[in-house]
Formats: sequence, structure tokens, C-alpha cells
Amino acid sequence: MRSSLEIYTVATGAVQVVLQTDLLIEAPNWHPEGWLLVNGDGRLFRVPLEAPELQPLDSGFAVKCNNDHGFTRDGRGIVLSHHTARGAEIFTMPVAGGTPVAVTQHAPSWWHGTSPDGARLAYVAARGGSRVIDVYTIAVGGGAETRLTFGEGHCDGPDYTADGGSIYYNCDRDGHAQIWVMAADGSGQRKLFGDDYVNWFPHPSPDGRHVLYLAYPAGTLGHPRDLPVALCLMDPDGGNRRRVLEFTGGQGSINVPCWSPDGSEFAYMRYELP
Repeated sequence: MRSSLEIYTVATGAVQVVLQTDLLIEAPNWHPEGWLLVNGDGRLFRVPLEAPELQPLDSGFAVKCNNDHGFTRDGRGIVLSHHTARGAEIFTMPVAGGTPVAVTQHAPSWWHGTSPDGARLAYVAARGGSRVIDVYTIAVGGGAETRLTFGEGHCDGPDYTADGGSIYYNCDRDGHAQIWVMAADGSGQRKLFGDDYVNWFPHPSPDGRHVLYLAYPAGTLGHPRDLPVALCLMDPDGGNRRRVLEFTGGQGSINVPCWSPDGSEFAYMRYELP
């Protein structure tokens, strides 16, 4: 397996290969100051774009980080999901590294988005011994969590729009995973379109013009890795859908927000099989 960290420019369709490595790395986030964050082997790495290399970040006791990570809205902190004895839990830590501080009180919990005002985190979780995954939000400093979906299906990948008024997510409540949207308080849930592809991880662009998502082949169960997938762009209302990239990927390609701050580019992971 070879991991290829790449950037796609929306206006031109150009692809830039940033870094390639034999380490399995996943889920790039784009920091406001212009560097990328990825995970690999349970750790987090900084990748400077001017001289790309994997620079380990000190995450203290959190050495079982998964691919659900990103930044606080001001760029001063990292939000991460780390596997504890109870399952995945959400923490924050300084962007330069340091001791993580717990956000969620219950497990399992997997982070996926931060509201534009920096006040709340969107994530998915299973509660009460159930295996059903639902969408929740919580204050960035922790406290009581707010449940937004209620077992209608497997829901995943919640991410806020640029104005903070809506949350995009994927859900299989009527068959297989498709792209849905709801108000930030959970009201007005609706599916944007229906097709035969299995669609995951929608990410609205910071300029409000596009939504990026991952399309698996029809019949795919869950969100596995190492399949022929496509990255698709659509208008916020679900129209003008187009497949802009096709490659081997899936799990780890765009699990979390990956747009550049101005919305002109996005980062993603492509994988090369032996």
C-alpha cells in the first residue's frame, strides 16, 4: 500500500501530488495558515506545503488517533478522536501539540465538523449499547450533547455549511447511503438526491459554492478502503453533480473537512495497491 496525499484545484481540474509514503496516512485537513494535518499509525502529523514531509505532533497519551480529526475554527486547536478502553472519544489539544482535553463524556464518539462560529462540534455516536450511529452536536468545551437524528438509519459524516445554518451528512435510512441535509438544530431533514452509488462524507466548501462527497460503487456496505471510488462535486441544493476524480480509495480519502480556507482547492488521499 502506498499513500498519496494530493490537492485538486476546482477551477482548472489540476492535481498536485503533495507527498507519497508507504505509511498508511489518512484524512487530510487544511489549516488556515496553509498546512495539512493527517493521521497514521495512531499518531497525527503536520505536512507543510512549502516543503512536504510528515512531521509528528505530540498528542500526549492519545496515540490511538483515528481519521476523525480537524481544527478548531480559530486554528489554535486540534480536535481529535482517540480510542480509549471505552471506544473512540473526542478531545481537543493545542495546534502545536500537547495534552488532550476530553470533550465528550460518552463513547463511542467520532468528530466530523466544527461550526463556523467555533462554538459547537458535530459528530456521530452510538449510545446506550446500541450499534445505531446518529448525529450529535456539543459545545467545543464539552457539556451536554444534543442528538439530531434518532435511529432512522446509519448516519455519518456531519459537516456544517459556511453560514452555520445547516449540516450535511450521509444516511442509509431509505436503502443505501445518500447525501442528506438538515438545519443545525436537526429540523428539516431531507435527502438531496437519489442514485445507485453509495455516497459518504459530504463537505460544504467555505465559499458556499460546492459540496464535495465520496461515491462508492453500488452495493458497497459501510465505508471500506481500497475500492474504485469517485470524488464528486455538486451545488448546495444537490444539482449539477459531477465526478471530478476517480481512483482507489474510500476509508481515509476524505473522512473529514478537507477544503482550503478559500474554497478553491481540496486535499484528499489516493491509495496505490501493490
